[in-house]
Amino acid sequence: MFKRSVNITRIKKSKKSDEIDTVLIESPIDLNVNSEPLANIICLPKDLKELAVGFLFSIGIINSIEDIKEVNVDELDNKINVILQSSIEFKVQNLNLNPISRVVDTTCGISSPWRDLIKRTLDESKEAIKSRDDIKIKSELIYTSIKEMQKETVLYRETGGCHGAAIFNLEGRLLGCKEDIGRHNAIDKVMGDLLLKKHNFKDIFLTSTGRLTGDSVLKAIRAKIPIVVSLSAAVESGIRLAFGYGITLIGFVRGSRMNIYTHSRRIEL
Repeated sequence: MFKRSVNITRIKKSKKSDEIDTVLIESPIDLNVNSEPLANIICLPKDLKELAVGFLFSIGIINSIEDIKEVNVDELDNKINVILQSSIEFKVQNLNLNPISRVVDTTCGISSPWRDLIKRTLDESKEAIKSRDDIKIKSELIYTSIKEMQKETVLYRETGGCHGAAIFNLEGRLLGCKEDIGRHNAIDKVMGDLLLKKHNFKDIFLTSTGRLTGDSVLKAIRAKIPIVVSLSAAVESGIRLAFGYGITLIGFVRGSRMNIYTHSRRIEL
């Protein structure tokens, strides 16, 4: 269960009324890899298979869906159990995680050990992203993709309590859209969705409703996504990473305006 009804008192135009509203439920989900506990992810308990696959990809434990032998979601015990292929050399003990750093919450996202793990996987990402300098898309495509994402984020429209993330191809066709209470989780879910569909990350761009933080941009770098777009603002850590890795970072997409923070050459009027 990821939402429920609650009784509220609403004040509107100086009038008070008793009504029923819908709120989202966040839950801690244990992610186990090869029967060993890896992370405790605070999330919207929906699309958990996509979340697990996307998270393992974004932190660099897997490179494709072929690296996973099986994924089992236990909704009763709030657990996701992932078994990697025997060819994948991975041991949880080598990560030096403590109980606090294992928690992936809905506000700050990932802690320093996870960031360090991601950064070790990014050696080839910079050249791959910068090699896509030839990509040119119209600004109108950015506006329409944000509107399309907003149409697809039904839980946000119903509750106002979650974030959304979507992936489009360069012609503006929606490839996937997912929602979560945490903006980082929403990105992981939509990436996991594409991986499960066995769709590659070539010639796509990412949209989000959340702030463009360094953690969000790291996930895009990991997937070699050259364009990242959001309804919200970018912060310095996200801008710095986007500039260094050649990502076109766009925020405050509202109506017919946007702020392009880095590498604006990919966007044409």
